[in-house]
Amino acid sequence: MQPRNMSMSGVVDLAAVKAAGEAKAKAEQARAEAARQGGGGGVSPSALVIDVDEAGFESEVLQRSAEVPVVIDFWAEWCEPCKQLGPLLERLAREYNGRFVLAKIDVDANQMLMQQFGIQGIPAVFAVVAGQALPLFQGAAPEAQIRQTLDQLIQVGEERFGLTGIVVDQDAAEGADRAPAETPAGPYDALLEAAARALDANDFAGAVQAYRNVLSDDPANTEAKLGLAQAELLFRVKDMDAQQVRKDAAERPADVAAQLAAADLDLVGGHVEDAFGRLVETVRRTFGDDRDAARVRLLELFEVIGPDDPRVVAARTALARVLF
Repeated sequence: MQPRNMSMSGVVDLAAVKAAGEAKAKAEQARAEAARQGGGGGVSPSALVIDVDEAGFESEVLQRSAEVPVVIDFWAEWCEPCKQLGPLLERLAREYNGRFVLAKIDVDANQMLMQQFGIQGIPAVFAVVAGQALPLFQGAAPEAQIRQTLDQLIQVGEERFGLTGIVVDQDAAEGADRAPAETPAGPYDALLEAAARALDANDFAGAVQAYRNVLSDDPANTEAKLGLAQAELLFRVKDMDAQQVRKDAAERPADVAAQLAAADLDLVGGHVEDAFGRLVETVRRTFGDDRDAARVRLLELFEVIGPDDPRVVAARTALARVLF
C-alpha cells in the first residue's frame, strides 16, 4: 500500500477502476432495497465517522473507497486547529448522509501513515477515491471552502468511478437527530454559520462583517480568522477586470496597488507561489508605507492558505530575507 499525493485534476484523468461498475450497481441496489423496506437497510449514522489506524487502513479506507469516497482527517490531541476542524468535518459527514465517510487518523499513534502521505503539518485532509489518494486542504479551512471541496470530490467519485455512496439507515438517523447533542453549541457557532452562508451566497461584505463580529470578542478564533481572510480576498477581486489588472501589473512594476491587485488574482486563480513571489518582490524594492502595504497584504494571503502550508513557510522565509 503506497498512497500517492494527486491533484483533483489527476484523479479526473484516471481510468475507471475495474470495480467502479460493480460498486455503483451494489450501491444502487442497496438504496433501492432500503427504500422498499422503508428504512433499516443501511448503515448506522455512527458508521459515517470512524477512527482508523495502520492495521485497519487497508480494509477501512482502501477497500471502502471502492464504494464511497473516504475523507481522511489527520489530527493530534495537541493540535489546536484540529480541535476546530475535526467537529466541523464530523458534522458535515453526517449532513452529507453517506456521500462520503470520514476517517480520523491520530498522527501521533500512526507515524507510518503520516510519512506515507507526505504530511508536513496538521490538520491535513486527504481523500481516497477508488484506491487513489489525493490531498484536499491543509489547516482549518472555512466551512464554505470545505463544502465546495467535498462537492467536487463527490462529483469526481460519481462521474469517474460510479461511487454513489452508502445507504444510511434513515430510522437510525432520525433517532440520532432527536437525541440531545452531546456538546452544546459554542458561543460563536451561529455567527460562523451566518458567515458561511453569506460566502455561499457571494455576499462577501456580509461574510466579512460576520467574521469580524466573532473576532471582536474572540481575536484568536482560528475559523473566523481564516474565514475573514478568504472573504476579504473574494470581496476585493469580485469586480476586478482580470485582463486590465494583469496589464497594469505588467506595465507598472513599481505601482504597488497594481501588484497587490495582481497578487489577489494570482491567489484566487490557484497560482499561490506566483502571488507570494510577486508580493515578496514588491516588499524588496519598496520602502515606507508602500513596503508596509505589500507586507500586510502578503500576511493576509498567508491566512487564506494556512500557516502550516509549505508554500507559506517558504514565503515567510523569503519575506524575512528581504526585510532583514
